[in-house]
Amino acid sequence: MIRVVTFILTALFFLACTQTVPKPEKVPHSNKKLFEQEDIFILFALRAEQIGDYQSASSLFTTLYERSHKKEYFRRALQNDLALNDYNTVIEKINKEDKLTPVEDPYLLRLKVLSLIGLQKYHEAKTEAVSLVQSTQEINDYLLVSDIYVQLQEYDTAVKYLESAYVKDYNEKLLDKMSIVLYLNLQRKKDAIAQLETHSRVHGCSSLICSRLLAFYSNENNIEGLLSTSLRLYEIEPSQDLAKKIVQVYAYKKDYMGMTKFLEKSQSDDVTLLNLYVNTKNYEKAYQLAQKLYKETNEMHYLAQSAIYEYEGHNDKSDKKMLSAVVKKLEDVIAKSSGALYLNYLGYILIDHEIDVAKGIKYVNQALEKEPNSIYYLDSLAWGYYKLGDCLQAKEVMDRLLKLDNSNNKELVSHKNLINKCTNN
Repeated sequence: MIRVVTFILTALFFLACTQTVPKPEKVPHSNKKLFEQEDIFILFALRAEQIGDYQSASSLFTTLYERSHKKEYFRRALQNDLALNDYNTVIEKINKEDKLTPVEDPYLLRLKVLSLIGLQKYHEAKTEAVSLVQSTQEINDYLLVSDIYVQLQEYDTAVKYLESAYVKDYNEKLLDKMSIVLYLNLQRKKDAIAQLETHSRVHGCSSLICSRLLAFYSNENNIEGLLSTSLRLYEIEPSQDLAKKIVQVYAYKKDYMGMTKFLEKSQSDDVTLLNLYVNTKNYEKAYQLAQKLYKETNEMHYLAQSAIYEYEGHNDKSDKKMLSAVVKKLEDVIAKSSGALYLNYLGYILIDHEIDVAKGIKYVNQALEKEPNSIYYLDSLAWGYYKLGDCLQAKEVMDRLLKLDNSNNKELVSHKNLINKCTNN
């Protein structure tokens, strides 16, 4: 296949050479066909580019230029030479063109500068680049000049060029490059950060500027700067990864109130927010969020949690309507997922509110089969026997509990005292 393509390209090349070359117009129109095989050459040149055969593409575009004198073909040939890192060829072609007709095309001069940089001829590149930027005043050319001065380790001059361009329209690309030179090369770290912060306050913190600030604050281990910039960046470019990093910073600072506000506003991590509500005993919000998560996921443990937080957050624990709803939810849960925690919780509610003590004890015993040494499950069982009036059985379970953990838990102590009193009586 490669041989066939090469043969066709060669044949076309020689065919073109046998045609009568038309006298070129002074300024050829790019849409006007100037010789018979021009379209075919273009197709093969573009195909060569597509498959990465830049050598053939350059040769074909050069032929197109020689036969049509269309500048876009000359540019395209140079682009392919540059893709081959054939810097000397680029410079030779441009210099040759310049002798025939003085080069006034900034694009060609830009390619020449890039080629000189590729050859590490920075002093020559500097001369050409300074001339280029004076002519075009374009942002990319200022960046190009600054790159050359950085290579020459003339950092102050690099910053000077960037500053002179930046004050014209406050372009963030120029500021970003300037901040890098200030921070890394001149070690003027405070100045670099101050420049970025000033821009962000006046013109807004774009993705580029905020990302650069994040890199600097991270390097400086500036937690406050890291957090404030992350929050600004999240406003314009929200993402799960950034949200996780913000939560991590809040956790590092132990600012749980700030973390809660961020999670409520961003809705980026409802599971973490639910844990925060529970840890701060905000059971009303925990109940609502658990309900939401259950509706979204249909996972039974969220239904169980909504029941628990509904009960814990209710002011009147004896409210029959609330108790009925909680019991119903927990019964639905254990019918599909008999976790020890939920078995005990349901059992304790049935016991403590004397809804169905015997049934409650049954559920607690099922929980103890899974976790036989849980002091909380043993306490529920002892309390169940107490509610049945079986004080000796209640004391036997309580004594077993106390051997495992003789803690000062308020509820355990209260149950122990009542069971002891019942036994003594």
